[in-house]
Amino acid sequence: MDRELVIVLDFGGQYNQLIARRVRECNVYCEVHPYTLSLDKIREMNPKGIIFTGGPNSVYGEDSPRCPKEIFEMGIPILGICYGSQLMSYMLGGNVKTAPVSEYGKTEVAVDTESALFKNVSPSTICWMSHTDYIEKAPEKFKITAHTPVCPVAGMENAEKKLYAVQFHPEVMHTQEGTKMLSNFVYDICGCTGDWKMDSFVENAIIQIREKVGSGKVLCALSGGVDSSVVAALLIKAIGRQLVCVHVNHGLLRKGEPEEVVKVFRDEMDANLIYVDAIDRFLDKLAGVEEPEKKRKIIGAEFIRVFEEEARKQEGIEFLAQGTIYPDIIESDGVKAHHNVGGLPEDLQFELVEPLKFLYKDEVRVVGKALGLPDGMVYRQPFPGPGLGVRCLGAITRDRLEAVRESDAILREEFQLAGLDKKVWQYFTVVPDFKSVGVRD
Repeated sequence: MDRELVIVLDFGGQYNQLIARRVRECNVYCEVHPYTLSLDKIREMNPKGIIFTGGPNSVYGEDSPRCPKEIFEMGIPILGICYGSQLMSYMLGGNVKTAPVSEYGKTEVAVDTESALFKNVSPSTICWMSHTDYIEKAPEKFKITAHTPVCPVAGMENAEKKLYAVQFHPEVMHTQEGTKMLSNFVYDICGCTGDWKMDSFVENAIIQIREKVGSGKVLCALSGGVDSSVVAALLIKAIGRQLVCVHVNHGLLRKGEPEEVVKVFRDEMDANLIYVDAIDRFLDKLAGVEEPEKKRKIIGAEFIRVFEEEARKQEGIEFLAQGTIYPDIIESDGVKAHHNVGGLPEDLQFELVEPLKFLYKDEVRVVGKALGLPDGMVYRQPFPGPGLGVRCLGAITRDRLEAVRESDAILREEFQLAGLDKKVWQYFTVVPDFKSVGVRD
């Protein structure tokens, strides 16, 4: 699918994903890549613009991350942020040094509103600074477009070559007009039209799924979590009953969740749903086990076994659907391994279908709403894979499990009645593994 693309080259900044999210909020598709991405690959991707992130290094250090100098001659608009701005200056002949005064936090910045980057921005605007180095002198043919009392080059540009740089972070909410600046960059400087919208994503995803799957059958482990629910709903819309959903009830789900999965998918969406009651099987395996990591491993391994058994009962399954989302992929890139289902046996030999793999969680929720999933499923809290097993400290018994399930349901209901359920990111109850002395009368 052809679409406008802006790429973020990551130099180790803590806000790398936030930059991509802010660009996407401007309805422009954006991906994060390591700074080592080759020039050939960049040409092949044909981006409308490139953004350099911040990072913890000093650009003049021997081992500091760099990109090839040719990137500035490719004719692609570039915006350097923080370390990215210093890198641009350093590589193009400017001076970067340790600043006499470090800036951190909200800072008043004077900007040149004649610059395309600062169009419709206030001449004096609050921005978020976080730097110990600074650009002492901009490269030749660069115009200084922003400054503070202690930072002579808080912004600079070579408009002819479409090279722009800011010392502050426009992507964080503390930079009051940062979204406006990023919008100016992607629309006015990069020439994007803004074709990245969730409704068009759904339409395109359905076309892509149908092209990939054809008349084949797809298997999906449906936990009832946000990602697996949205993947299932999207595939049902695309291929109907060619999708086989397997919902394993291991007895560690929250109150009413298995019933909701059956109601929404089997009753309302006419899904080809297999419900597996494996409560006794899981609780027997967990009997007497107190160590948290051991419990996690038992639950994970048993889930794979149950899912594998159900998969083998199905004929003609060629594909496995997974709720992989974009942060999973970014975090896997040299940070940690990620596999959604948890390492299914290789001999299952399924081809993966991962329609959400370029979306952030908030975008997944928008897709879920567009597909008609209920709010309780779309906006539910993050929930651990081992479920209530990790909220029942010590050995799991049916009584203790029921206590944490009921108390969790009561707490969620009270948060909802108090109007706090949309304001607090996560809240839950835990059954602790100790006894306390109570006083009566």
